[in-house]
Amino acid sequence: MKKYIAFISISLFCTTIFSQTSIENVLLEIEKNNTSLQALRKSVDAEKLGNKTGIYLQNPEIGFAYLWGSPVELGTRANLSISQSFDFPTVYKHKKQIANSKNEQIELEYQKQLKNIQLQTRLLCFDIVYINALENELSKRLIHAQSIANSYKAKFTIGETNILEYNKAQLNLLNTTTEIESIDIERTVALAELSLLNGGILINFTDSQIINTELNDNFEDWYAEAKQSNPLLKWLKQEIEISQQQIKLSKAMKLPKFQAGYMSEGLVDDKFQGITLGLSIPLRENKNTVKYANAQAEALKSIEFDEKMQFYNKLKAFHAKAIAVQNTANNYRQNLKSFDNSALLKKALESGQISLIDYMQELSIYYESINKLLELERELNKTIAELCQFE
Repeated sequence: MKKYIAFISISLFCTTIFSQTSIENVLLEIEKNNTSLQALRKSVDAEKLGNKTGIYLQNPEIGFAYLWGSPVELGTRANLSISQSFDFPTVYKHKKQIANSKNEQIELEYQKQLKNIQLQTRLLCFDIVYINALENELSKRLIHAQSIANSYKAKFTIGETNILEYNKAQLNLLNTTTEIESIDIERTVALAELSLLNGGILINFTDSQIINTELNDNFEDWYAEAKQSNPLLKWLKQEIEISQQQIKLSKAMKLPKFQAGYMSEGLVDDKFQGITLGLSIPLRENKNTVKYANAQAEALKSIEFDEKMQFYNKLKAFHAKAIAVQNTANNYRQNLKSFDNSALLKKALESGQISLIDYMQELSIYYESINKLLELERELNKTIAELCQFE
């Protein structure tokens, strides 16, 4: 038991010596090492290149013909032609704009996945912070329980207390030790999950200070900022912009296509050469493309309106929950300070006014209250983290 207390003391000392890793630093590490994000980044880069294909001039065409005359007296003839086809100039402009918009949209997909990974990381980090804080609290209780157990062992040896109180002191020490061992297992599992998010690289996350984040209780003000940076809404906005550009492209595709080139024809004694021009008038090829693009744009506007309504209501519910948990945690924290009887209980025990069993029962109520406060603070931070994923 003394070895275990020594280990706890060394652990707490090392925590104060070495700088703690903040959650933001953990997020940066995971963004760099997460294998899912690495694979997605490569996929995004590939799709960006894909969107840049097919938006330039068609390949030039070169033709050559060598013809024998019949009868032979006609001699031979050689033809050479070089031609370049191209759409109406505005087509290329709109294709380039659509490609750029799609690339921005793909980047938003990456940002959306990044936010999901960051949320997982934050929730896990808040679990670990809670575990570390609880372990620190239990370590203090272990030292206290060891002191009580040693004291009642000495009293029992000289006959100043009975077997009931001696056993109660030893059971209290055993229970506290078991709690620390259990919470240590939870910490090991949580750190293993964190390393998985970090590409299998271990992060020694030792933070135990629960941050008391204060959330703006005015939802409308908070929402006005959140909706500007939300990846989903920005993605839909970009999709509508692409649909508008697609309408312009469809209209441009209905304009004539051109062809220009060079052609030469060589006979036995003569040679002809010059330029060639061609014009393609689209009549039926692009029929209904503009109507389709307009219909798609209208559909996307309806989808955007629906998503904005769902987004607003979802965030309002999250915000209401966060404010409620925040108020509960703040009130609980303040009241717990006012109702702390631990010092009075210790004096009462030392003066013999209460028995050890009564002391343990009263102290357990205070310990449960501390545990409840830690749980509330963890829930508050996790709720705010879920809310802030939409920012």
